[in-house]
Formats: sequence, C-alpha cells, structure tokens
Amino acid sequence: MAVEIDKLRKFVALALEEDVREGDHTSLSTIDPTAIGEAQLLVKDEGILAGVEVARAIFNTIDPDLVLDLRHKDGDHVVFGAIAFYVHGSIHSILKAERLVLNVMQRMSGIATRTALYAEKLAGTKTKVLDTRKTTPLLRFLEKEAVKIGGGENHRFGLYDMILIKDNHVDYAGGITKALQRAQAYKEEKALTIPIEIEVRNMEELREVLSNTKVDRVMLDNFTPNQVADAVALVDGRLVTEASGGITLDTIRDYALAGVDYISVGALTHSVKSLDLSLKAKLI
Repeated sequence: MAVEIDKLRKFVALALEEDVREGDHTSLSTIDPTAIGEAQLLVKDEGILAGVEVARAIFNTIDPDLVLDLRHKDGDHVVFGAIAFYVHGSIHSILKAERLVLNVMQRMSGIATRTALYAEKLAGTKTKVLDTRKTTPLLRFLEKEAVKIGGGENHRFGLYDMILIKDNHVDYAGGITKALQRAQAYKEEKALTIPIEIEVRNMEELREVLSNTKVDRVMLDNFTPNQVADAVALVDGRLVTEASGGITLDTIRDYALAGVDYISVGALTHSVKSLDLSLKAKLI
C-alpha cells in the first residue's frame, strides 16, 4: 500500500473523534460488548474497487484483532453482488469502523472507476492521465492513491513539491520571463531540487518559455487538439508537455493523438460519483 501508514493513523484518529467521541451509544446499548461476529463488504454497483488495503489498515488501527478475508483486491473490476471481503472479530469494533471504511472505499472506488475510463481512452498512445489538486481537503492522499489504482498518475501533491507557475503567477509577476527568472533564482537560492512547470495560454507565450532555460515542463492551457499538435512540434522534445483545461472523455483521445505527454483532468477527483458499497452482518 502506497499510502503512508502514519498519515492514515492520524486520519483515522481524527475521523473517530468526529464520529465516535466517547462511544458508540447505539452499539453499547444493544449489543454484548464481548460479542464476536462477521460482516461482508457487498458491492452494489459496477466499477473499479479501491481502498481495500486502506480498509484493512483502518480496521487494524481500530482493533488489531480484526481479521480480513479478501475476495477482491485494489484495482479489480467488480460487479453488482460481488463480495469484496469478510471481516471477523469484535462486533463493536466492526460497527465502529463501518462508516469510515465505507466512506473511504466508496469515494476511492468512484475515483478509480472514473480514472479507468479516462485511462482506457489513452490506450495505444504514450499519453498518461494526471490528477490535480482539486481534491477533498485532508483526503488528498487517499484520492490520489485511488487515481493510481485506476490507472492514472499523480501530478504534484501540493504547493511544496513543484514550482507550477500558472496564469495568475505570470500576470502578477509581470510576464513569462520575469516569472521564470524569479522562480529559477528562488530555486537556486533555496537549493531546491523540485521541477519547474509553467502554464501558457497561446503559442506566443510558449515561444517565450522556450527562449528561457531551466524549465522542465510546460502546461498547454485550454489549447485545442490542433493547437496542442502545433505546440508539441514546436517544443520538439525539449520539455515535458501537458495539456489541461476542460478536457473530457469525449475529447481526451484527440489530445493524446496530438502527441502530448500528459493530460491533467480535475474531474478525476472533484466531481465523482461514489461506488455503492455496503457492509452487512453475516450471521454465523
């Protein structure tokens, strides 16, 4: 599992503080606290399953004695009626974990399913689909993991691991060249090893970028597929190229065929329908 376990444990602790606090009064009042039982994770939809290993970590963080019997793994295509896994152990622990596991797995599976649709459109090309920072606050690490499970790749994680000069930065800095010069000077001053990417809005800005040095990547923002093809030809392999801005399932292949290296799609995470999953008691 690529998710950092320490980050996940902190997330679980905060989620339980939000949801459980001093106790699950419903379970405490209705079920013997020593009762042992089993539940099954039912799939009530069709798509790509994601968050199985995260669910295992959540269960084990809440109660190390809970045991999972996996029937499907992350990245599996599942259909209505499939059982993703069984969990066995303290009924109180299972019920305490239930909503958190479902919320995480439904969201992650929805993202993985959406990403897989975009990745499928790119089959046979060199182009990879990327996520963005358009994520749910504090859930980014899980949502970006779901993108990878669905066959996509991660863009920068945050503001700290790449210098990405966008249109507002360019305008506030006084233009492409000034923004790049300042970014390059800052990177050298701070001895940073992170890459520099800059967004361009037209071919004139792209030519200005190409006249500068020490740029790693260029983002072609709101270009048409034909404009992307012209831009890729002009770049001629000197920079990594990325297309962005309103690219949909219907248009993404046209952009890929234009020869761009990456296509970033905010819709992978910002407007996804969760996969319908349910955790049901299995009487034994």
